[in-house]
Amino acid sequence: MADVDDALGRVTAALPAAEDRPGQREMASRVADALAADRHLVVQAGTGTGKSLAYLVPAILSGKRVVVATATKALQDQLAGKDLPLLAEHLDVDVQWAVLKGRSNYVCLQRLRELSRDGEGRLELEDMAATTQAELSRLAAWAGTTTTGDAAELEWTPTDAAWRSVSVGSDECPGAERCPMGQPCFAEGARRRAAAADVVVVNTHLYGLHVGSGGAILPEHDVVVFDEAHVLEDVMSDTVGVQIAPGRFVQLAGVVRRILEDPTLLASLADLAGLLRGALEPSLGARLPEPLPGPVLAALATARERLGRTGEALAAIETSDDDAKQRRLRAQTMVGRTIEQVDLALGDRTGYVTFVSGSADAPRLELAPLDVGPTLLAHVWERHATVLTSATIPASLPRRLRLPEDRTTVIDVGSPFDYPEHGLLYCAMHLPDVRSADYRSAANEELATLIEAAGGRTLALFTSWKAMDEAAAAVRARVSLPILTQRDLPKPALVRAFADDESTCLFATAGLFQGVDVPGRTLSLVVIDRIPFPRPDDPLLSARRELLGPRAFAEIDVPRAAMLLAQAAGRLIRTADDRGVVAVLDKRLGTAGYRWDIVRALPPMRRTRDRAEAIAFLRTITA
Repeated sequence: MADVDDALGRVTAALPAAEDRPGQREMASRVADALAADRHLVVQAGTGTGKSLAYLVPAILSGKRVVVATATKALQDQLAGKDLPLLAEHLDVDVQWAVLKGRSNYVCLQRLRELSRDGEGRLELEDMAATTQAELSRLAAWAGTTTTGDAAELEWTPTDAAWRSVSVGSDECPGAERCPMGQPCFAEGARRRAAAADVVVVNTHLYGLHVGSGGAILPEHDVVVFDEAHVLEDVMSDTVGVQIAPGRFVQLAGVVRRILEDPTLLASLADLAGLLRGALEPSLGARLPEPLPGPVLAALATARERLGRTGEALAAIETSDDDAKQRRLRAQTMVGRTIEQVDLALGDRTGYVTFVSGSADAPRLELAPLDVGPTLLAHVWERHATVLTSATIPASLPRRLRLPEDRTTVIDVGSPFDYPEHGLLYCAMHLPDVRSADYRSAANEELATLIEAAGGRTLALFTSWKAMDEAAAAVRARVSLPILTQRDLPKPALVRAFADDESTCLFATAGLFQGVDVPGRTLSLVVIDRIPFPRPDDPLLSARRELLGPRAFAEIDVPRAAMLLAQAAGRLIRTADDRGVVAVLDKRLGTAGYRWDIVRALPPMRRTRDRAEAIAFLRTITA
């Protein structure tokens, strides 16, 4: 512990605003203990704890190989661009790290070579729009200068069509050993760097694919850190399951067309997109019964038959040209993996929930595991020591993820911020019940009053787009302050515009309950219209509710609502000097039997039901 504490002290002393953070030191100590004992640690670490350094320092000093899985690109960038370079400079050990992404993030040298050749490559280019051809020229020039081939390094954003032409996904790539460009391949280079690194940073989605593949994607490692662990169950459900979208067959037809000249067969593949879309669209947003509806079964069976014929046609191609062999191999790889997914959908679905997600234009068939716990137990908990951390950890998370009780420690190290002094939680108890016809107009009136008191400076969060739109219209009619909504700009530009003008208010939906970081007076008031319970008709959650029976509300709905509300409230105080009010316009926070389960998940701010007290506090901030 002394070594970890001393090392953490040296590192944090090098920060521009160095300060002692007891929660950070406690977390680092507990991480060191867990790794030494090969145990699992679940840490709730409030905003400002400095959790990334608290797990990186002991993980590196342990001498074990570590994979850090993050749910957001912003945190990946922070780890690779800031935290790990800081540790490399100030720790007395040699630290090698790497960032690893999915294959489709890297330009494919084999695809560039094929496009540059006469013959098939020239024909493929001629079929593209002139603007796409110009982009491909820029990408080819960049590929000759980049050392990583990572699209994130580009200073411009290519169109989807251009990037798809020069990249391949894991479902299409046959692997380095079967590709003439396998040695200089950028994706393989990233994998080699990861294999030699002490710390590998990935996104949680890629780690889920690694688990689903039986451990075939990432290098061997001893420790896994799941940062932003509150989303782990949902990400694992997405990646361990199966998704079949109509667009996959359009993409597949394009890949096959590069090697196979059979208009009838290619058309039959592309036509599968419309066939599957038509079969899925009537069940959009719903669970599918057992057995599957006739149109869905028929579409899958037709897809299976046409994929089989395509595979036979590809196998019959004979060529001595290396580039043509690669086109054939990639097409065979993608056809084979699509067949695997269709076979799973047509086979025994015991233990899975089958449903249709997406939109009317792009529905997709999903098979998600009812319980990701057994998969995590077999492929993660029994193989690695793990650290799961977030500013908000749902109380039911360890149980739902099947973390073994005898090897798991759960702690809360708090936050260094003075929430009781700097924050106020206001519940508008005088408003009508959220299910009342009078609620929405009364809530919008309340919101306008609070915004006027705050002088703008408000992030208002809503549980539906309709509620957001109605509130924006109502408040604009009442106040003269500028109001932006989530419909106005892309998220990064929206948050910048909000942060740049103290008088501006930002109205948003669930997508901005997390990931908004606007310190200072610009954000002095966070308003949440309703306790954000998950949709009762969510197909996956409804199946899990049925499995749990009477315990479902306490096991699923309340923890998820508490976590989301805590994430939303966490937007308010981002530094030690921030002050403000979190206003919840849902009286259930003060009356419902489950209210303390939710309140206890929130930052420990002072609480009030008195609007006058909330307004007075806001005016002290903006004076």
